[in-house]
This record gives sequence, structure tokens and C-alpha cells, in this order.
Amino acid sequence: MSERIVVGITQGDVNGIGYEVILKTFEDPTMFEFCTPVVYGSPKVMTYHRKAIDSPTNFNVVDSASDAQQDRLNVVNCNKEDVKVDFGLPTEESGHAAFLALERAVKEYREGKIDVLVTAPINKKTIHSDSFNFPGHTEYIEAKLGDGNKALMILMNSSMRVALATVHEPISKVASLLSRDLIKEKLRILHKSLKQDFGIEIPRIAVLALNPHASDDGLIGKEENEIIKPAIDEVVADKIQCFGPFPADGFFGSGEYRKFDAVLAMYHDQGLIPLKALDMECGVNYTAGLPVVRTSPDHGTAYDIAGQGVASEASMREAIFTAIDIYRSRQTEKAIHANPLGKLYFDRRDDSDKLKHLNPDKE
Repeated sequence: MSERIVVGITQGDVNGIGYEVILKTFEDPTMFEFCTPVVYGSPKVMTYHRKAIDSPTNFNVVDSASDAQQDRLNVVNCNKEDVKVDFGLPTEESGHAAFLALERAVKEYREGKIDVLVTAPINKKTIHSDSFNFPGHTEYIEAKLGDGNKALMILMNSSMRVALATVHEPISKVASLLSRDLIKEKLRILHKSLKQDFGIEIPRIAVLALNPHASDDGLIGKEENEIIKPAIDEVVADKIQCFGPFPADGFFGSGEYRKFDAVLAMYHDQGLIPLKALDMECGVNYTAGLPVVRTSPDHGTAYDIAGQGVASEASMREAIFTAIDIYRSRQTEKAIHANPLGKLYFDRRDDSDKLKHLNPDKE
């Protein structure tokens, strides 16, 4: 049996479907063959959700991930006070509880108590506070665990991987935020992630245009000719297999995306609408570019169905499996490069003294 990876899972918004999809995921006992799960949240809240959906999943309460038991779902209590659950309602209390769970999980990751992080959905408005002044999980984790590295959001499913040049930005600001440096940075992070995290030796990356028809050579906009295409040319010069910019509608409509290992979209909905339209249920959100491996389900709090027992756990399960796969891929790459061979040759033009040493009789 492969080494069991300790997976830290944050509870997310307690009024949404986070606990439901966690409990349903671990109704399958074979999940424990792959990982030791540790939920950061509240045992009382988990019990409340468990009763509401009549889940058979049992759990073990621990003080820390270091006390987690194998073959059991473990819960670390992150809330000193009781948390009120109001299914389907965004509340300040539920946002604060989500933050406390995330904060504790990040702390225990730094302490080496968990190997990967999987985050259940939050409400970005209710979690917002003086302690969480970020657009979302991605930016918070970059600030707390990035060690100076830049994050790249990649959404993936069985059909494609889509990375985003800009993420949670108003559409009115997207064009002004795009620059050659930004696109080059995102492409380099994406290229490295495809090699390191997914084991693709020579990845092929497609880049989408910003404007309709890829601007028709400048007729509909200038970003393609002045920003996107020059950025592509520069990374291609660095031997990154990168193509585009492609008009987004035709690129997805024609199935062109099947020819590439990943796609870089210019803004959130441009890439995620086609991805979710093709396969909403099993999508995964992955934060690439950082030392930590962090994934999450590709859906929100789903307040409209919270507490009803009808939410699908497929995306949560895929998020856990993806985190495990990426962690193992990184460990494999680290082992491969741990003891690189030294230089096995020398240049006669630069090392004539070494030649004489190896051939002392030769003048």
C-alpha cells in the first residue's frame, strides 16, 4: 500500500454544503486507503450536518492533526464557542467560523502536521474581515504559504485544464490589468506546474485572446497585438510550447482545446464557463505555483440545497484525489533530481591542463 498522505480539509461555510460533501466522500471506506483526513472545523457542527443528511460517516475528535487516526475521519475543533448553523443563510458567524478553520489549517501545515490542503467552499463576503482582507482562498494562501512565490489558479476536469491570467476582478478592469509581464509570468508558472505537478514533459499551452475574433488584427482592440502576442513570442523563445492567441468562442466550440495540455484564459468567466458547461460535477480548483499543494471543489456554498442531503460529493472527492496525485508527483520529481550526475565531460578548449593531467605522457 502506498504511503497515506495526511489531507487537511477546512470546513468552509457551515451554512452551505461543505460538511455534507465531506461526510459523503468518506462514506466510502476505500478513501482511507489513500489518505488520513483531518477536518478543521467543529465536531458539534459536523454532528449537526451528519444528522440533517442522515450520514453513516463516523468521526474522531483530535486536538491536532498529529493525533489523527488512520481509517477514520478526524476533526480538529477550531471554534472555542458554539457555532449556530442556519442552512442556506450567509451570516457573519459562519464567515468567522470558516476563517478560524482556515487559519488553523494553515498553521498546522506550516508545522508539518498535514501534507496537503483541501478547502471547502466559503462565502467571500461573510469571511471578509480585518483578518481576511483577500478576494478569496487563493490570495490568502499565497500570502500565508507562498514564500514569495506567485499563485496561479487552475481549474480542471476530465476535459481540460484552464488557468486564469486575472481571477476575481471586475470585467471592467480586466483590460487595464493585462500586461506582457503578467502573461509571461502566468505562462511560466503554468508550464512549470504542468511538468512538476502533472508529469507532462513537454506541455502544450493555448492562450486565449481578450477581444472577439482575437481583435481581427487590431480592428476590435489592441491587446492581442500589443500585449498577448508579444508575450507569447517571448516565452516561445524560452522553449515553452505556447500557441495563440485564439478567439475563445471558436477555440472551445470547435474542440480545439483537446489538442492542448492547458489553456490560459484572460479572465474568470472566459475560461470557466466552457469548463463548467462541459463537466460541472467533477471540477477541481488547484492553486499552482506555491510550495503548498492546495485544491478545492469547483463549486460554491450552494445555499439553495444546504442541509437537504442532495449535494454531490464528486467534486470534493476529485479535489482530494488531485491533491494526493500532485503531492506524489512532486515527491517523485524531487527524488529524481535529488542526486544529479556531475559533469561527465570537459571542453578541450577550456580544460587543457586537465587533459595533460589525464595524459601525462602526451605533450
